[in-house]
Amino acid sequence: MITQVQTERMTILVAPDFKAWLTNEAKKEEVSLSELVRQRCKQTPNQDEILLSLLIDEVKESTKKAKDSLNKGLEDAEQILSELRSKKQ
Repeated sequence: MITQVQTERMTILVAPDFKAWLTNEAKKEEVSLSELVRQRCKQTPNQDEILLSLLIDEVKESTKKAKDSLNKGLEDAEQILSELRSKKQ
């Protein structure tokens, strides 16, 4: 007995750059554009994935603040060293 998959055609309008991005994603995953959309739409993030995503965003922001602070500290230290060197001469 052969089982046929029932499908229906669905047409959606998207911007050309979004279609290009979707097409590129499908090529990377080696699936058709339709299969990519089906797979991505079936994926629903669970609570752990949502929390992990929020944590990643916080880590990125904290890392940026830490980097900015370190750069400011290095600039301040270089300025003080420069002033000390000029006074020494």
